[in-house]
Amino acid sequence: MEWYEIDKIEKVDSPSLIVYGSRAKENIKKLIAMVGGNVDQLRPHVKTNKIAEVCKMMMEEGIKNYKCATIAEAEMLGILTTPNVLIAHQLMGPKLDRLVSLVTTFPATKFACLVDNIDTATSISKIFSENGLTINAYIDVNIGMNRSGIVTDKAIALFSACATLTNIKIIGLHCYDGHIRETDIAIRNAQADTVFENADQLRKKIESLTNASLEVIVAGSCSFSAHIKRKDIQLSPGTFVFWDWGYKNLFPDLPFDFAALVVTRIISIIDEHTVCTDLGHKAVAAENPMPRVHFLNAPNAEPVGQSEEHLVVKVKDSSIYKVGDVWYGVPVHVCPTVALYDTAIVVNNNKVVDQWEVIARRRKITI
Repeated sequence: MEWYEIDKIEKVDSPSLIVYGSRAKENIKKLIAMVGGNVDQLRPHVKTNKIAEVCKMMMEEGIKNYKCATIAEAEMLGILTTPNVLIAHQLMGPKLDRLVSLVTTFPATKFACLVDNIDTATSISKIFSENGLTINAYIDVNIGMNRSGIVTDKAIALFSACATLTNIKIIGLHCYDGHIRETDIAIRNAQADTVFENADQLRKKIESLTNASLEVIVAGSCSFSAHIKRKDIQLSPGTFVFWDWGYKNLFPDLPFDFAALVVTRIISIIDEHTVCTDLGHKAVAAENPMPRVHFLNAPNAEPVGQSEEHLVVKVKDSSIYKVGDVWYGVPVHVCPTVALYDTAIVVNNNKVVDQWEVIARRRKITI
């Protein structure tokens, strides 16, 4: 059998998310090896996996610091008694009440958040003051991603303004460079050097003015390999644990293997060159252009149309397939694909061995 094939596949419903546990564990080990065993340099982002058992794998390998994007992901990490968690998102409105609840419900976990403006920082400080609490925060710095984050020229003023607040403490800079997606290693490294230099100069300026000592968090799965050589920073890749078709082809130099697939069945033979499967928008991330999935056991199949529950696929000769045939697909983007499933079927050595809840796909667990 191929590594991805599942014994007794006739008992596995489709579409389903399949996690290959031993391959995910090997990806974690490969990540740690890349940083020379220095797990303190790592702060993996759990937004890819959203699964407590996968996070436990990382904890068992000694990784203590984590990053997440939602309150639910943070709660999952709190339930696991993860030591240190950064919620890397701009929290406002009712999420501030939920942040206070996280801090009080899971005192063994040290939570931190992001700010990129004084209004957010003031709101956080106020609600934490009202509850007799304090929280650490990182300034979210825009070093080219151009979504949230403050530009470097204005970050010193924000740091100074935050220093006047009593219940929030700025302890570092968050500098995500997900816009760096060059396949050419030399170009990628040069781009990473440029954006890091901007971040590092900002850190040095703030430290010289305030005598503060700031942490710096950089890089996702795209660029972290370019930053490994740097001292006293943390790296926050996330996709590495499952990997996907998009990153495998953009970054062939990185050593990670596919550890999460989707399975689908042919449900209709349309004509001599076209079949239909049950892998619709609701079963694989649909934000990218076609193809959104590539099939390991039908590599020449070409997805050409998709709706909520159907995927129409062109094939060279449909006569070699029959209704009920199972295809194993690699998502182009695995992170939002995982978020479409309540559970993941766990496979090791071609056998179904468990089922894990994708607990943090929820908008809310309890908090």
